[in-house]
Amino acid sequence: MRFRPFASLSVAAVAALLLAGCAGSPDQAQTPDATGTTDAGQCQAPLAEAPAPEGLTVAGDFQSKVDVILPDAYAPADLQRTTLIEGSGEQVQAGDVLKANFTLVDAASGAVQLQSIESAPDGMDTLISSQQIFGASLQCATIGSRTVSSFPAGALGDGSPAFVLIADAIEELPTRAEGTEVAPVEGMPTVTFADNGAPTITVPTTPAPAETRIENLRKGTGDVVNPGDTVIVQYTGVLYDGGTVFDSSWDRGEPAQFATTGVVPGFKKALEGQTVGSQVVAVIPAVDGYGDQASGSIPANSALVFVVDILGVQHAAEGAQ
Repeated sequence: MRFRPFASLSVAAVAALLLAGCAGSPDQAQTPDATGTTDAGQCQAPLAEAPAPEGLTVAGDFQSKVDVILPDAYAPADLQRTTLIEGSGEQVQAGDVLKANFTLVDAASGAVQLQSIESAPDGMDTLISSQQIFGASLQCATIGSRTVSSFPAGALGDGSPAFVLIADAIEELPTRAEGTEVAPVEGMPTVTFADNGAPTITVPTTPAPAETRIENLRKGTGDVVNPGDTVIVQYTGVLYDGGTVFDSSWDRGEPAQFATTGVVPGFKKALEGQTVGSQVVAVIPAVDGYGDQASGSIPANSALVFVVDILGVQHAAEGAQ
C-alpha cells in the first residue's frame, strides 16, 4: 500500500501535516483503501506483523516520552509493525477515534520528528484509518498496546525518507457527540437521530437566511477548536432547498478528518470556537458555501445545512493558521 505524502517534515508542522488530508471532507470524496477491508468478524491490519529489527530498542513507560535506538544504517525495506506491549482493552478498528501517543523518528538520522506527548500530554486525538500512518500503526491492535512500525523510503510519497513510528493506544473516544443537550432553536432545521447517532434533517419551509446561522444541539466540555486546527467529525450535509443529502460521513461508515481551513467558509464558522463533544447545526447561504459554482451534487447558488458532531481536535502549530 502507499500512504499519502506530507509536504514537509519541519518539527513545527509535522503533527498537522501527518493528519491533514488523510480522510474525507465535505468538498472532497473519500477513496477507501482496499487493504483496510476486513472479512466478516476479522480485523485486517494494514501493516504486516513482524519481529522488530535486531538492534531496534524503545525505552520508556507506556503513555510517557520514549527513547528510540535504531540499528546502524537502518533502512527498512518493508511496511511492518511489531507489538511491543500487548494491551488488554478492545481491539482498535478502522473508524475508531482514540487518544494515543506517537513518536516519529527519521530512520536514516535517528532524529525525532515528533513527540506528541509534548503538545498533547493526555494523548493525541486520532482517527484510525489505514490511509494515514498514525491510524495504520494501531489498527487491529488493542487498547493499552504499544507498537513500533517501519515505513520504507517512498512509502509516504515519492522521495519521502524512511520512518519509524512508536504508538501507544491509550483509550477509545466516542464516535458521536456526547455533550450536554441544548434545546432546539425556533426557525432552525429540526433534527432526529438514529440509534447510532446518524441525523435526519428536516429543513424549514421559510427562505434560507442571508447570513450563516449556527446553533448548538449539544455542548461539549473538551478542547476548543481554534483557527487552522484539524478536526475529527461526523457530519451530514443537505440542500436547504428540498433537504436532499449530498454528503455524509455516517453513510461512509466512519468519521472524517480535515483542517478547518480546508472547507467552505460557513462550515469553517461552524467548527472554530466550538468544543470537542459538541454537536452543531449550521445553515449556510450560498455566499458562505459554493457561491455560484456547482460542486458535485450541489447546484450553483445553493444554501446548505450541516449537522456536525465534533469528536476530536489536533491543534495547528503556532503560526500555521
